[in-house]
Amino acid sequence: MTETAMQAGPLQVTATSVDPDYYEPYIEIDEERGDPVPHRYVHGGFKDTEARFSFYFPPEDHYEGRFFHNTYPMAISADIGPFPIEFEVAMGDLGFTLDSGAYYVQTNNGGLFRVAGADPAIAAYRVNAAAAKFSRRVAADIFGEHRTYGYLFGGSGGAYQTQGAAENTSGVWEGFVPFVPGCDQAIPSMFTVRMHALRVLRQRNRLPGIADAVAPGGSGDPYADLNEEEAAAMREVSLMGFPPRSWYDQAAMNSGYFANISGMIPQIDPTYLEDFWGKPGYLGTDPSSKIAEARFRHETRVTSVEGGPPFLLELAEAPDQDCADAHLTVLSGAAKGASLPVKTVDGKTCELIMTADPAVAAAVTAGDLVCIDNGWTLALQTYHRHQVPPAGHYYGWDQFIGEDGTPLYPQRDVLIGPVGTVNAAGSMLEGRFDGKMLMLAVLLDVDAFAWQTDWYRRKTADVLGSALEDKFGVYFVDNAHHENPMRAIQRGHAVSFGGALQQALRDLARWVEKGERPSETSYRVEDTQVLVPDSAGERKGIQAVIALTADGGDRADIVSGETVSFVATIEVPPGAGKLVSAEWDFEGAGDYPVQAEIGEPAEKLTITATHRYGTPGTRFPALRVASQREGDPDTPYGRVQNIALVRVLAS
Repeated sequence: MTETAMQAGPLQVTATSVDPDYYEPYIEIDEERGDPVPHRYVHGGFKDTEARFSFYFPPEDHYEGRFFHNTYPMAISADIGPFPIEFEVAMGDLGFTLDSGAYYVQTNNGGLFRVAGADPAIAAYRVNAAAAKFSRRVAADIFGEHRTYGYLFGGSGGAYQTQGAAENTSGVWEGFVPFVPGCDQAIPSMFTVRMHALRVLRQRNRLPGIADAVAPGGSGDPYADLNEEEAAAMREVSLMGFPPRSWYDQAAMNSGYFANISGMIPQIDPTYLEDFWGKPGYLGTDPSSKIAEARFRHETRVTSVEGGPPFLLELAEAPDQDCADAHLTVLSGAAKGASLPVKTVDGKTCELIMTADPAVAAAVTAGDLVCIDNGWTLALQTYHRHQVPPAGHYYGWDQFIGEDGTPLYPQRDVLIGPVGTVNAAGSMLEGRFDGKMLMLAVLLDVDAFAWQTDWYRRKTADVLGSALEDKFGVYFVDNAHHENPMRAIQRGHAVSFGGALQQALRDLARWVEKGERPSETSYRVEDTQVLVPDSAGERKGIQAVIALTADGGDRADIVSGETVSFVATIEVPPGAGKLVSAEWDFEGAGDYPVQAEIGEPAEKLTITATHRYGTPGTRFPALRVASQREGDPDTPYGRVQNIALVRVLAS
């Protein structure tokens, strides 16, 4: 064998290396399919492993010599979505892929994500790399020998995988699109800081006022009605990177993905709970804080167990508190001492989250004494203060460093962020990679704050120097969230970034194959917030910019029965395409029932409309537009959306 044998661990995977575990591929299914579009489906795995892959090939006359490869850590199937969480744009779109002249690749990451003792590189990139390399052999069998370009993309945890693959492989993929990414210190701090703000700002129901202040036509001062503790919590979460405009959805906001990772912290840092509630420097001992008033303990016995995952425990007595994000501490029996994160408590039924240690959860039996306790939940709400990372563009933590350069709060002996990063990416992120990378981030992201994309850009700049321009680019998408699908209130304030992601993949392919570098978004970071210019010419990137007014301003105060006049000027950045659609949602309900007449697709246009408001109330009318690179109004692909809102107050 002339190929180089690859060792497990941090050694780089190359185009010719042979993985010691994933080197014997086999095919189980090879057939033509017509749904949702005609394609050839090839499914198989690697001998003596749980690794599975699926390839979806277009008809020969649609093939242009490339593949798009999607990845996400919690993919339990090698087929196109859905994944265990609702992450619409990460599910893959076969119609788009084939329309782009590509075939589609997906794996199940070897079925080993977060499996104790397994090499994290397996789920991060080894199985994906082995499948990608084999897909080229299958493509050659189908289409004949040819050069095949590969592009790996993934969102959130999949962004870590994509970056880890870029940094630990060479010649397997030519390009990478990590989208809605975090940094290597993000877990759990991006969630804990939000939980702290939610608890403090809900004590006196201050979040509705904050949302109103930062909304179009608001006062612009979210601190106006806050006391000292509330103002401090608002500053803390904002300086960590939480986008203030996203507070519009405050009523439904919770701890996000915190529950998926909360179980590992008591295992890694078991003394934190006692320190938080007993030592100076922690919020739990701060006499000015009300956090102690929020703590509860509910002791009871387990009456029956339904094995899992998910594990369901029937309790003798139902708790009368909100048990969201609480832990179940086992006080007797074989699992005594275990602290297991709770997903929900419905009456007497307690469901543990999927990431609870299955061996420990399985040891809980009927008759065991347990305690549902939110002590860990409350303590972790300020864990980020005690996780200040080393120097390296980590803007969110600057607020916790004194003038002398030392942390203001006691620091833990372990940083949790790198543990999560290695689990997902297979290694720490260094910023050095082969190929080209086009990152995509969104400015309303409450789960992976937008500044973390700038963090990685700066990290790569430190490593690559002048080579950065030839290897790295960024698209920022305004008014978009971390995930989809969206609820009605979200549709009234935000757009999907799915079309932008599609265009990013096509732009990356053009960059790699034709040398045409994308026009990345211009931005600046101020107080940990990513800010983009107001004009399309200055902002660049791929998203249209909208200037919308109601009766000439961002707010119209009227009497019920009066009519409001709307004027919108929309412009697409140079080279980004043309406007192909515009939709009005005058009532702010998130349904966009009125299609605006825009005539021929254009790079810039002005739209006017009027609407009569017959009943009193405050509304946020919205205009949602889409641009498309080729100016094709009929294609569903590459439609890059944006939205603009104004306020109408009818008395």
